[in-house]
Amino acid sequence: MSTDTQSEDDLRERITNFLRRNFPQIQMHGGSAAIQEIDRETGSVSIQLGGACSGCGISPMTIQAIKTRMTKEIPEIEEVHATTGMGGSEGMSGGAGGMSPSFPGETRGGDVEDDEGPEAPF
Repeated sequence: MSTDTQSEDDLRERITNFLRRNFPQIQMHGGSAAIQEIDRETGSVSIQLGGACSGCGISPMTIQAIKTRMTKEIPEIEEVHATTGMGGSEGMSGGAGGMSPSFPGETRGGDVEDDEGPEAPF
């Protein structure tokens, strides 16, 4: 394993542990947080919140807390991009185009498949 790969794996693990340790409420409330991309050169990481986070009214506050705390706790991270995938900027509700939030186990009518978002890495 190259040093770069080992270094990225270490950073990915530290980000995963940070999310698990500081934001257990994401998983406890039926949400998920998945690392989408890590760019070590620019110090940026992209996080996708899914499951119950999509459409949740406090997702914007969770996203802001993740951004603020991660850049303070993990020195290599200078910028955090986090979204809920609801089409609005930074997880803000209102730009969902008439979509309503979905919750794990909830049944919806029609041929709509339940999308619980990206699989959490933990």
